[in-house]
Amino acid sequence: MPELPEVETIARGVAQRVRGERVEEVWLSGRKQTLKSPPRTIAKTLEGATIDDVHRVGKHIVFELSREPKSQDAHPQFIVHLGMTGSLTVVPAEKETAKHTHAVLKLSSGRELRFVDPRMFGKLAVAKERFRAPGHEPLDVGAEAFALLFKRTKAPIKSALLNQKLLSGVGNIYADEALFRAKVRPRRRGATLTHAELRKLYASLRAVLNESIKAGGTTFSDYVDAEGEWGNYQFDLRVYGREGEPCVRCKTPIKRIVISGRSAHYCPRCQE
Repeated sequence: MPELPEVETIARGVAQRVRGERVEEVWLSGRKQTLKSPPRTIAKTLEGATIDDVHRVGKHIVFELSREPKSQDAHPQFIVHLGMTGSLTVVPAEKETAKHTHAVLKLSSGRELRFVDPRMFGKLAVAKERFRAPGHEPLDVGAEAFALLFKRTKAPIKSALLNQKLLSGVGNIYADEALFRAKVRPRRRGATLTHAELRKLYASLRAVLNESIKAGGTTFSDYVDAEGEWGNYQFDLRVYGREGEPCVRCKTPIKRIVISGRSAHYCPRCQE
């Protein structure tokens, strides 16, 4: 599933390509699994609207819309969640429509914004009120506020990092990578971490997220950016997906365990 860096990369790429465009027409596949809002409501909200901006909120991509004449009271939004296999690309209208395409927005430039999702875990919705993620934004929250989120939790720190009610956007890949850099074992209870360890984890998480955004995200199977290109951060991963391979620090084989149904990769020597 795309995590914060992948969603941020797509949001930035789409924003560069569609900001200021007018949505001329909307086609939806009608598959109920994909739609959180009624198809008529989605089409009515989008058609004739101008895309003022596109940005990320948690793991969601949010389109800020407006209509003429503009009203201060009406700020409709188009909200896309990519799910496990979703992609959002801007392509020429003549490009062949891929299988599993569930939405096509015809733009005033003649191009099309297409949402493709083979497994249909992604969701499309529109909203009149400003969309907010349930947890803190990892790249916005301060160090002290970050520490307060975890210093009293009895859950394993890996599970706590994945709790979207605490932090919005962090998933398996970057939780593993941040814990490795901070030298913290994924099974450690949050309450056992010292303030210094939590501050180091905070810095480590911000570092891996920003590095991945710079690299265009991580591609293992389905993820592509707004142009359909793969990310490159998979070549910089230090523990995730490297079970049995030598640790980049000490050469100890990387271990994989399961915590609350989710895999966790770590170095049994470097992480305490």
